[in-house]
Amino acid sequence: MYKLTEAACLKAIKKGELFHAQVDDAFEIKIEDYGFFVCTAIHNGHNLRDDLAEKCRLVSDERLYEEDPYTGDMIASMPITLIGLDSRYEYDLNRPPETCVYDEAWGKQIWTKPLTKQQHQTSLDKHALFYRLLGAIIKKVEALHGNCLVYDLHSYNYVRMQTEQTPPTFNIGTEQLDSERWERVITHWNKTLAVIDLPNIQTRSAINEVFFGRGYLATFVKQKFKKTLVLPTEVKKVFMDELSGEVYPLVLDSLKEALKEIILSNALYFSKQHKPKVRSNKTKLLSSQIDPAVLKLDKKLYQLATGIETLSYINPKNLVSEKKQFFAKNYNYTPAFTYRQLEIDPFEFREKLYRLPQDDIADISIQQMYRDVIDSYATKIDLLTTIGTDKFMYNSLRYYGEPSEEDIQMANFLLFAKPYEETLERNIDAKAAKQHFLEALKVYNIQCKVEITDKIIASAMVDNAKKIIFINKSTKMNHVEIDALIHHELGVHMVTTFNSDLQQLKIFKVGLPGNTHTQEGLAILSEYMTGNMNLPRLKTLALRVIAVNMMVKKHDFSHTFNTLVNEYGSNVDDAFRLTARVYRGGGFTKDFLYLRGVKDALKAYEQGSLEGLYVGKTGFAYLKIINEMMARGMVDKPTYLPMYLQKNMHIKANPILDYVMHSAE
Repeated sequence: MYKLTEAACLKAIKKGELFHAQVDDAFEIKIEDYGFFVCTAIHNGHNLRDDLAEKCRLVSDERLYEEDPYTGDMIASMPITLIGLDSRYEYDLNRPPETCVYDEAWGKQIWTKPLTKQQHQTSLDKHALFYRLLGAIIKKVEALHGNCLVYDLHSYNYVRMQTEQTPPTFNIGTEQLDSERWERVITHWNKTLAVIDLPNIQTRSAINEVFFGRGYLATFVKQKFKKTLVLPTEVKKVFMDELSGEVYPLVLDSLKEALKEIILSNALYFSKQHKPKVRSNKTKLLSSQIDPAVLKLDKKLYQLATGIETLSYINPKNLVSEKKQFFAKNYNYTPAFTYRQLEIDPFEFREKLYRLPQDDIADISIQQMYRDVIDSYATKIDLLTTIGTDKFMYNSLRYYGEPSEEDIQMANFLLFAKPYEETLERNIDAKAAKQHFLEALKVYNIQCKVEITDKIIASAMVDNAKKIIFINKSTKMNHVEIDALIHHELGVHMVTTFNSDLQQLKIFKVGLPGNTHTQEGLAILSEYMTGNMNLPRLKTLALRVIAVNMMVKKHDFSHTFNTLVNEYGSNVDDAFRLTARVYRGGGFTKDFLYLRGVKDALKAYEQGSLEGLYVGKTGFAYLKIINEMMARGMVDKPTYLPMYLQKNMHIKANPILDYVMHSAE
């Protein structure tokens, strides 16, 4: 944010330039896009210049009580904002110049001795400056769009009110408005405010119930601009303790998120009612510029999180020798796996995480996404620091969760489904599998390495950082399984790795919360949509759910292994690999997410486009904000896509499998 003079601001507005600045330390003005609506928070400020503070009878808390703190935060996501930084006790922007400087307010004398003429004039000058800036913005907007809409946001104290009816959460003052002309927009605004959902708070919106919209901002606009609607809106201080000034962060964040959504919704409605050129959707009303605060945080987060790959720490170093021991002792042995040492100081890492400047991000949706990633990485580092200890499973449950009753029922449904396919011979070894992958890389037009190793448990694994596809040295597959593996590892895991490299924002390399669930779900969906999913594969996923559930219920390694062999018919090699996947580290619950993931991926696929999920390591829960950011030009559309989306495949493996997949939803 810059500091600009009034003249510089007016010049920039006239030229249609974008900027974010403080003016005379009195106002913050942001123009990210010259749309047709403006948001103001004129009582947000708390500053009181030194020469007035010396004469003020009221302490900071007394002034804060009658100010509107956090209203600036509530509109920060919007493209044009004008926010007051000075206290209303210095000059009240919602009163006319003649009465904007108080001698007495709310029954209290303000000054220990009268203000000098110069002090009074300085306050009047600031008042006039604000309205020159507001006027210039509205004039520009009207010139560009014909009509203009102003959201004039305030907050109010309610504890002191003596009323039979609970005061409304939102109050719209319409006394100065041309209600006949703007009736539909006012009604729409009132209805959308009424449905806002806040934590443990019943919301209600009203018109002219507590306040009537008699403030000077509405008067100024009415007198000067005939094509502009002002919506004076009061928010009850349910987001804070109005007596102490302590904020309730969860309520405030919910309010910010909701106001972003409904301001855009109402603005779009206004556009359709009163503007000839209609912007087609809410996203088009927002700026395409990436907030510098986002870029700053993104860079620091990426630098901090780079190289923290869970699987590189969780894969046992002595897997082969421990498998030999297990088999030599007739399956009655608990493998003593060893792991790579963690090179990170967990305490320093967490401290740096929570120092990241996420509060500087204006857009509440983007800010929340980064907050979630920070919280997720704090849990992830707890997971990694406890590998091989009794605490590991607890942290795995925190990070990945555990199978639900629905997951277990779905797994049993699949495990008891009767086979309907012939058993194919597994005649593709690791060397042949590598060649299959190399040929597939040409089709996907992706350049990465394929290497054979005995250091992994899975049949294949993508190393995102090194861009290597590792193939298990002991793997044996048939042609359906190798094709499935290619569409799984290359078509999703490697595709999203390469797409994340092409994004300006590196959060999609770092990974959003739930990206394991999403990645594995998309990967299994890719197998399914390319016709390479079969019932044995689904049963393998179901067995992972069963194994995780047994491990969570404290069954030991041997018991789970023997259950998979004796009760579910697994061969001993597959059973060992599956059990080792689950018990490594001390109890790794991740594997139940494959089956849940494909169920959720299939559901998401049938509801709309999944393209946004392929921009990097994303999460189902963030598809809406990713789509918004793509539409705004802040995130590039994915360059690489899985084969079923490239070729617009709609095939299902066969009618029986299609039935099984959907019945298991």
